[in-house]
Amino acid sequence: MTSNAQMVEMKPNATEKLRCAAIGVGRMGQHHARVYAEMPDVELVGVYDANTERAREIAERHGCPVLETIEDVVRAKPDAVSIAVPTIYHRETAEPLLRAGIACLIEKPLAQDPEEAEAIKRVADESGSLLMVGHIERFNPIMRALTRATAEGLDLTPRFIEVHRVSPMTFRSVDIGVVMDMGIHDLDVVIMLMGGREPDRVEASGVPVVTEHEDLCNARLTWDMPAEQGGGVCVANMTFSRLALKTERVTRITAEDAYIKIDYAKKSGTLIRRLANEAQMREVRAQLRDGADLTNLTWDELVNVEPLEVDNGEPIVMELEAFLNSVRSGNKPDIDARAGLANVRTAQRIVEAIRESMPQTADV
Repeated sequence: MTSNAQMVEMKPNATEKLRCAAIGVGRMGQHHARVYAEMPDVELVGVYDANTERAREIAERHGCPVLETIEDVVRAKPDAVSIAVPTIYHRETAEPLLRAGIACLIEKPLAQDPEEAEAIKRVADESGSLLMVGHIERFNPIMRALTRATAEGLDLTPRFIEVHRVSPMTFRSVDIGVVMDMGIHDLDVVIMLMGGREPDRVEASGVPVVTEHEDLCNARLTWDMPAEQGGGVCVANMTFSRLALKTERVTRITAEDAYIKIDYAKKSGTLIRRLANEAQMREVRAQLRDGADLTNLTWDELVNVEPLEVDNGEPIVMELEAFLNSVRSGNKPDIDARAGLANVRTAQRIVEAIRESMPQTADV
């Protein structure tokens, strides 16, 4: 077995081109191949897809070989690969690559259930191979803006999180429910905001309408806050639907000293800091206690309202750059196997809570 230390020593030289491959070049994977082909410090050594005609099409587009099998991918000796095959094939695709010491970026979710996610994580841990999970919403410009704000001193201790992710049915990913299909994006972000902690309690309800799985869901996740954060709880209320008439992807975070609204689709966000005008806030509270008439006061003058500064970076480019930076440095990626497992495990808990909420005669 190769140790972690040995794998770090084997990482590519920072001045060398990284040899990369794209496994699965469908709707999402084709963009991985495109970005690799466009990166000046990367050589796209090949693409693989179960649909050989599709693989040839993408290979011709980018001037690289078609890799006929996963064994051919291993023999090509890439430094890193993206895996964008259907979720049910993640484990059988990733394990031989990880065992061969090849860094893997696995598109979300890490696996179809916690048992397979655990198995993939175990192989990555044993081999020392780098593994990152492709939760691309972390690289949305608005999430990058929030990350910059926290790095610049924004103290974010969430107390209530509201998530609304709905869209019309696309008839893609109908082999899984809306929680694993769409909700996994937000579970990753919410668990990240909670420091990587999975919720202490999960309640949920949902119904299947078009597919055999839940097509819409409302989940309530609760965290018991540690004493150093004042105790109490944080609640996340999350609504997912793939049966809406329009697309909406909005998250609202109410923290102790701030309120943040994130609109992923519009790539816009608003940050309101409660303590920006604390002296005036204390004066207003005193006036209210004394029964003063403040109906002419505009409330937003009491707080500091500012837009989150958004850049124009393409999320998948930023995601792959973060992945390859980890490959070059040997540093653990932010969204590692542990984070991917936490997301899958929480999604499974929501699905189980939905089943428990349904009448005994129903089959979700």
